[in-house]
Amino acid sequence: MLSYQKLDVYQCSIQFIACAAVILSKLPRGSSYLCDELRRASMSIALNIAEGVGKPTEADRSRYWGIARGSAMECGAILDVCDTLKLTHPDHLEKCRHLLERIVSMLSKMMRF
Repeated sequence: MLSYQKLDVYQCSIQFIACAAVILSKLPRGSSYLCDELRRASMSIALNIAEGVGKPTEADRSRYWGIARGSAMECGAILDVCDTLKLTHPDHLEKCRHLLERIVSMLSKMMRF
């Protein structure tokens, strides 16, 4: 197991990708712009966490975790759009939002050190 795989924040980001995939599978035709943005942003969270772990200095790690946090915030905004447009079930949105809240909280703490 690689060191980033042991992090709770990374595990949550992988769970969020699965949660987002359910939303993506249920979005109606004509929503490709949302699909693309959610797919990219959700992947960016996990990828930047992993890349940050591999960086040699705290400043480098913090920068990548900041990028991951920004991607998580972007995912939250995309979920807001899906909710506003009534494109997916509110219960599933809430599950995804809960994961994002945990991810953002953990990344915020990681960036402080």
